[in-house]
Amino acid sequence: MSWSTAPDLRAQVMRLWERGELLRERLDAGASRFPLRLSLKTPTADDITRRFDAVRAWVAAISATPHVRLEWLETRHRVQGNQRLPASAWVDSLDEALAWVGKRAEHARFRTLCAETAARQPLLLPWLQKRPLRALELAAEWSRLLDVVAWLQAHPRPGGYLRQVDLPGIHTKFIESQRGVLAELLDLALPEAAIDPTRTGAQQFAARYGFLDKPALLRLRVLDPALHLLPGAPCPDLALDADSFARLQLDVARVFITENETNFLAFPRVDKAIVIFGAGYGWEALARAAWLQHCPIHYWGDIDTNGFAILAQLRARFAHVESLLMDRAALLAHEPMWGREDSPRTADVSRLTTEERSLYEDLREHRIRPLLRLEQEYISFGWLERALKIIRPMDDFQPLDG
Repeated sequence: MSWSTAPDLRAQVMRLWERGELLRERLDAGASRFPLRLSLKTPTADDITRRFDAVRAWVAAISATPHVRLEWLETRHRVQGNQRLPASAWVDSLDEALAWVGKRAEHARFRTLCAETAARQPLLLPWLQKRPLRALELAAEWSRLLDVVAWLQAHPRPGGYLRQVDLPGIHTKFIESQRGVLAELLDLALPEAAIDPTRTGAQQFAARYGFLDKPALLRLRVLDPALHLLPGAPCPDLALDADSFARLQLDVARVFITENETNFLAFPRVDKAIVIFGAGYGWEALARAAWLQHCPIHYWGDIDTNGFAILAQLRARFAHVESLLMDRAALLAHEPMWGREDSPRTADVSRLTTEERSLYEDLREHRIRPLLRLEQEYISFGWLERALKIIRPMDDFQPLDG
């Protein structure tokens, strides 16, 4: 039998709660949805003929459903005579609906949030209407969230660190843990001039609203003791913020970049050269160093689609970058060390050389072996030493147009 039961009717109201509709009820400017008509599946005339006792039991059960008003229809059945059956089911008020699904306390809490927001930050009321259930989840933190919004309204583009937000009961970890919701609130509450639209995502929260962010560090090793970067340390391993790196004044003739820390640490000595521990797909910090545009750069990454995608992205910043040990000969010579690339990437082939593009496409199309990958740390040290000996001399270097 497919007749509606009391749990079926209650489930319809619960779905409204789960979509936030019952919380929005008194926020919406439009007409109320109450009285609310529920979908009611009732017995047919054939059911009355064949299952009369079951129909009577169903009528008794549905009549006892709390918080529901039934409308009845009287009919004359050819066998059973006059019958009175429910024709429709209604929940007359929001309060009845909330009581039925056990959400009166939550609704009262939401109304309190709305009242506080209307008094303190009326610009955020649309957010409450859009995301009422999320607001309920944040009820314990809501007042503090409004405090942060108010502080930034009073101190737009503050220019300091999050640690310097001086509010009772609010600390850096609280703001960092709520960056997602705070971004949504601040975008509504702050003027356009206080927001940098080019900065998006949780990792750029600080920069978007004018805070100082933790500086990106670039790690480098000096490969030639004659460079004298740090007195008393012939080949130092250093980490510099991007601005300091950009201001370096070194007599550097060549720069190597590698993605593997062991390769970075073991990289052999090279005259007038440094090696940088790469940052994967993030080259913004490195791009600040204009002097790199006039210096040969060699990138050593994995031989897989990700490695070529990173190479292509680096060339978007420095068009003259050359790859190192990312060729077919190195791949085929190390077949016993081949691995699997679980998450292939698409590379901008317009930034790859003919040879690189050919190998990349073979990897992408699985022509050599499905999901083939050779990680850079598996290439023998002898291959690296031989590759460094045949790198073209400095006299041949010509910076490419970016």
